[in-house]
Amino acid sequence: MNIDKFKQQHVDILGNIATLRKLTQAGVAQNAPDIARLVVAMSSTIKLHLAVEDKVLYPALQNGQNVAMARMGKQFQEEMSVIAHTYEGFAQRWNTAHSLQHHEDDFRADANIVLRTLHERMQRENRDFYPRIEAL
Repeated sequence: MNIDKFKQQHVDILGNIATLRKLTQAGVAQNAPDIARLVVAMSSTIKLHLAVEDKVLYPALQNGQNVAMARMGKQFQEEMSVIAHTYEGFAQRWNTAHSLQHHEDDFRADANIVLRTLHERMQRENRDFYPRIEAL
């Protein structure tokens, strides 16, 4: 299975997280419009990524002959469901400059948790999951 598109989306999302970190460090209120735009853009990429995983990747693993990969895919899908729900709430809270400007500390705290979780998950997929899929 060719997963190059998934891997590229990870690169894009991880790049967005790095940019959000830089903008936040430079000042949430000062960079609120850029942060909000980036949250919206990143959300689009994440939604597309998750939709294709759910419609193509995970079903392919479930229908494949490798029982261990089917089990791993199911575990990753279930874990991602929780992370996706958490990220969706984050994106809804922080998709406007106004909310960012008036709640800087809340944004920072939320971003530290949600974006770290998302970052760690993608790194785990890149390290543990995708190489096994490519080896099939």
